[in-house]
Amino acid sequence: MHHLFDGVAYFRSDVFPGKEDLFARLATQHHPETLFIGCSDARVPPELITQSEPGELFVVRTAGNLVPAHAPGADGVAASIEYAVAVLGVTDIVVCGHSACGAMTALAEGHDLSGAPVTADWLRHADAARATANANATASPESRVAALVRANVAAQLQNLRTHPSVARALAERQLTLHGWVFDIATGSVETLDDPVLTPTAA
Repeated sequence: MHHLFDGVAYFRSDVFPGKEDLFARLATQHHPETLFIGCSDARVPPELITQSEPGELFVVRTAGNLVPAHAPGADGVAASIEYAVAVLGVTDIVVCGHSACGAMTALAEGHDLSGAPVTADWLRHADAARATANANATASPESRVAALVRANVAAQLQNLRTHPSVARALAERQLTLHGWVFDIATGSVETLDDPVLTPTAA
């Protein structure tokens, strides 16, 4: 924990003074343009990857960058999506998967998750992606994981469309969905453009 306290001290003494005007403005304004839905993986920092300033991204991070389809009842992920779209009026949503994802690796390789039952239950939100990616059972383990990562981004974009606030904003052409895959080793971002999900390099 000491390095975290050191980081806070450095932020206060060396970083904050240069951004004092920005934070003063942010203290009374909150108008992010993009909802970024990424994996909880510590190696995938949204603000660093996108070089965004504070206030530019509304961030939701879940294991496996999963977005449950809309269902009745309170749900932290659904509430965050609704707030970002219906209240803050974001104009773009990015779902970002990444290489070497532990959640996707567990699914692609059939890991025993009996010791993590809540995690196993959560990963059922990737069932559609797993069904799609399993088409090539003869591929190498690395290729199967990579295929599942991409299929999962596409599946979560489809799940997003089931949320009423998202569906409404899409119908009114006030919102665009984007699929990304971040490669940790190279720092590159592959874009899977909605709705055709055609890979392109970035």
